[in-house]
Amino acid sequence: MSEAYDIIKAHYAASDRGDLDGMVEAFADDIAWTEMDGFPYAGTYVGTDAIKAGVFGRLGKDWKGFRADADELVDGGDGTVVAIGHYSGTYRATGKAMRVRFVHVWRVQDGAITGFEQFCDTHNVRQAMG
Repeated sequence: MSEAYDIIKAHYAASDRGDLDGMVEAFADDIAWTEMDGFPYAGTYVGTDAIKAGVFGRLGKDWKGFRADADELVDGGDGTVVAIGHYSGTYRATGKAMRVRFVHVWRVQDGAITGFEQFCDTHNVRQAMG
């Protein structure tokens, strides 16, 4: 597999063990991270600090046991890697659990993650929140 594939695989491995520093280790300074419209944290966050505060920090605060498990990684070539997997967790405010499929599209250039775009069933996420 490619260097890009290995970098993204390492990101999910860090996520699995709860290692935030490992998750962001390969982030480019100007990484653009896009949470899709309809998702609770929708928008594009630029830079590691913005992603930690706007996405990871909120997920940890709002959800108990939140996980993003990549069931399959597809090496698209030219620095593109696609992850197919599922989110799971329990929304703290309602006590409702969810399990939702996702697709993540990653962009890697010169050994650094430069982009991330999320696709998922936002309706099922919001049902757990309501």
